[in-house]
Amino acid sequence: MTTLVICVDRSGTVGRTTNVPMPVAGWEAVRSLVTDVGLGDPEDASVNCLLEALRIARDLRDGREDAVVAVISGESDSPIGADRSLASQLDDLVARYDPTAAIVVVDSAEDERVLPIIESRVPVDSVDRVVVRQAHDIESTYYLLKQFLADEQLRSTVLVPFGVALLLLPPLFYWLSPAAAVAAVAGLLGAALLYKGLAIDRLVAGVPERVREALYAGQVSIVTYVVAGGLTLVGLFFGALAAADLDAGVPVLVESMQFVHAAVPWLTVAGLTAATGRLLDELIRDEGIRTPYLNLPFVILAVGLVVRGFAGYFLEQESVLAALVVGDVAVSPGQRLALFIIAGIVVSVLGVKLTSDIGSEALEEVIDADNERDPNRRGESEVDRN
Repeated sequence: MTTLVICVDRSGTVGRTTNVPMPVAGWEAVRSLVTDVGLGDPEDASVNCLLEALRIARDLRDGREDAVVAVISGESDSPIGADRSLASQLDDLVARYDPTAAIVVVDSAEDERVLPIIESRVPVDSVDRVVVRQAHDIESTYYLLKQFLADEQLRSTVLVPFGVALLLLPPLFYWLSPAAAVAAVAGLLGAALLYKGLAIDRLVAGVPERVREALYAGQVSIVTYVVAGGLTLVGLFFGALAAADLDAGVPVLVESMQFVHAAVPWLTVAGLTAATGRLLDELIRDEGIRTPYLNLPFVILAVGLVVRGFAGYFLEQESVLAALVVGDVAVSPGQRLALFIIAGIVVSVLGVKLTSDIGSEALEEVIDADNERDPNRRGESEVDRN
């Protein structure tokens, strides 16, 4: 049972410095190689890697194990050529010593990339990465930055927003106050990180394809979506006007509730319009209305009633909204809220009852059907399930 202790030099520094044919194997040969490498370049980290390989081989022999120390070094300037030369040297060592296991000693992340080549020829029991103690923090930071810069997705997610922010800082400091400039840049960075973190970029990238498919397929929903977008803008506009009509000095929370109270009806109608368009598309399919699409309008209406009820409750408590009068009886804020909540629950129950009687498919089947039409969404759904 022979253990091969391999010192890996992918960059080929050892071979170029000493002009010794590779691979080098054996205790005396490697110890002599350490002297040659040290005399050729005393600052080279390969010296420490060679010494570590010798130390490991010595410790194994002290434990009465048969250990062979060896050095392999790349013999080409190109990464592929270097890896092929390392593979050839490793084949030579395996044929010569027939090892049952290997211990790999490296001094950099680049050398560690050779590990799959070694594992394909001999089982690897351990990997020992040697970093000079004085340069440990610097080297670790260097390789972390190197891996970060090699990842295209991380570069586009982090470096691009920060670069844009730095470019905007000088003109913002010139035109605005320092506090306003910093706030604007912080908002920009936050928006950019959320845009990538919430995968909004994927949704935006898929919108043109989905719109094109809807136009070619003659779907009614494309028109209702446009109408729903217009109604949403109208709702936001009326909400902003309602909040602006309040007296000066009103708390921000009251302004927010006024905005919600005025905008919710329009937003609810927008949601119902979009859901109606999808229902019409389902009817055109002549395959029955699927349960989630049939239940969606009821859910939107129920949520709209509940949200408007809570907003009205807070506004009535602040005397911003007049009390609700039914006949000659004034309804208290709590009773008003209870009526809206009950109405929302009733609408939701009616929707569940109707969809259970008419609907034809479950939510999982709808998701699978959508994934069949969109390969990107299918891949994301499979990841989520796993």
